[in-house]
Amino acid sequence: MEKNIQLKRNVTRNYLYTLLQNMDFTRGIWMIYLAGKGMSLTQLGLLETIFHITSFTMEVPTGAIADIFGRRVSRILGRFASLISVIILLMSNNFYMFAVSFIFTALSYNLESGAGDALIYDSLKEIGEEEQFMRVNGNREVFYQTASTISFLIGGILAVRSYGIAFTLTILIGCITILQSFTFREPGVGAVQRAEHSENLFIRQIKDSFKVIVKNPRVGTLIVFTEIIMAFSTCIFYYLQNYLKGDGYNEAAIGIIYAVSSLAAAFTATQTHRIESRIKEKGILLLMPMVTVACTWGIALSRYHYILFILLMMTEGLIYVAVSDYVNKMIPSENRATILSFASMVFSFFMIILFPLIGVIGDSFSLRTAFVFLGTLGSILVLINSYLLLSKGKRQ
Repeated sequence: MEKNIQLKRNVTRNYLYTLLQNMDFTRGIWMIYLAGKGMSLTQLGLLETIFHITSFTMEVPTGAIADIFGRRVSRILGRFASLISVIILLMSNNFYMFAVSFIFTALSYNLESGAGDALIYDSLKEIGEEEQFMRVNGNREVFYQTASTISFLIGGILAVRSYGIAFTLTILIGCITILQSFTFREPGVGAVQRAEHSENLFIRQIKDSFKVIVKNPRVGTLIVFTEIIMAFSTCIFYYLQNYLKGDGYNEAAIGIIYAVSSLAAAFTATQTHRIESRIKEKGILLLMPMVTVACTWGIALSRYHYILFILLMMTEGLIYVAVSDYVNKMIPSENRATILSFASMVFSFFMIILFPLIGVIGDSFSLRTAFVFLGTLGSILVLINSYLLLSKGKRQ
């Protein structure tokens, strides 16, 4: 009984953890900060590529760490890596040290990406409440977006005065988050029995996880679908900072725009289970990509780009919450963190291609041209996605 109480508390503790973890005052300004340090759009693209190459190669191994040694251990290690990355970014003044910072940032994401959701889903599963995951995940998204709202507002205001203050406050909160990450209780569901397979344990874990995906292709399809949309949204999220700066907005104004987008996304996340109950999975998978691409075109061509950006962030949050629930229901607990890390690896694969390409197009032509390119590519992918979904519906 006591263990069940502790597992139940994992959910509320995760809300606080999400708030602290994402209280990053550099998140909405780091592209502008590095541009001020002399980095071109191409170099910024290369730095993000280094991040995603690290993430691509380390996602599945770190997911295996979470499955084998515990989600809690993985999460704690991730917070230490995040703290190191921010300190290096603040203290550095050249491309190579910035690259080292991005490597540690990637590792912090890797160690958290599969472990975080697996910790909460399996905590709920062990107490027989896994059906609540979509609602819980929607609530968690509120804390994530609340932290983002505060970070964007305060970070933008601080950046007008001093980037150093924004970085220092982020470091202090990072230290608090490390302490809070020790408070979680490790669920027993899905624990890998190390004694049974002490030989080649990591390889066995990775192989078993990939077998799950091969046996259930729908898991892989949902992962690819989601991560493509996330890659598009992430490219716009980061490059829009410089786009707005070039359009005459200062850091404080950019922070307000990003903060409003976070509030809107938070509201949408809490309503995901209601929206999904009305339009069902097919509606999510068919309509939301169309909205995403329409927003991308609007950002590129409309003077009301900031409004379309807010709508884009709302759509991204809805897709993340819904599809995360679909995927978690289809995978076994003992492979959960590894498979969820595989999803992040797919995201990194797309970002390795897209992010530097957007930087090169932005340097060679303009960021508006780069957004038009994204809109064109997105339109093609939406047509393919719609054809496949509608064809599948006819066959059924």
